[in-house]
Amino acid sequence: MSIDLMEIYNKLLKLYDIPEGWWPGDTKFEIMIGALLTQNTNWNNVKKSLDNIKSANLMNPEKLYIIPDERLEILIRPSGFYKVKVQYLKNLLKWFKEYKFSFEKVNVKSKNELRSELLEIKGIGKETADSILLYAFDKLSFVIDAYTKRIFSRIGLNIKNTYDEYKKYFEKNIPQDLIIYKNFHGLIVEHSKKFCKKKPICEDCKLKKLCNRNL
Repeated sequence: MSIDLMEIYNKLLKLYDIPEGWWPGDTKFEIMIGALLTQNTNWNNVKKSLDNIKSANLMNPEKLYIIPDERLEILIRPSGFYKVKVQYLKNLLKWFKEYKFSFEKVNVKSKNELRSELLEIKGIGKETADSILLYAFDKLSFVIDAYTKRIFSRIGLNIKNTYDEYKKYFEKNIPQDLIIYKNFHGLIVEHSKKFCKKKPICEDCKLKKLCNRNL
């Protein structure tokens, strides 16, 4: 089945008033660690952890890198799995230290080079790597999550249900535009939370005419 992704994007853009770029964060560093902390939890819990770090005046890569794990565990406890996430976060910071904690030095590398490096870090999977690339480093790397697969499998996107196949399909069929990449992922998340839930609310869904569930 052929799907006009930009038709869906424009429908969702009219429906949801999201900030340009969507992902919240005052700095690129905050966005980067937020992308890691959001694994297996909801954003409200991540925000509590980020607020704890800010309140402790530690929203800084050099400071977070050297503080004891036990203290960092307390700060990010609201995000859940905090002992494991501390190790993942320290792994990410160790990688970032190789670039002198500089986003400019990292961005000299290509998207593919950086993606390969991120995926080598224990605790960084494809979704987290692409979130960091797109929202923190402004690289054109579309993020696929469970929400994306849920919506587009219901609409009838006939591709293999794998991360790589979905990513390839989106990157081939939408403009190579940073704001569209960022906003489209955000709009998918917003729509999934409001309508296309595990138990969907189809009657008021603006995509229902496109959806196989309503054929």
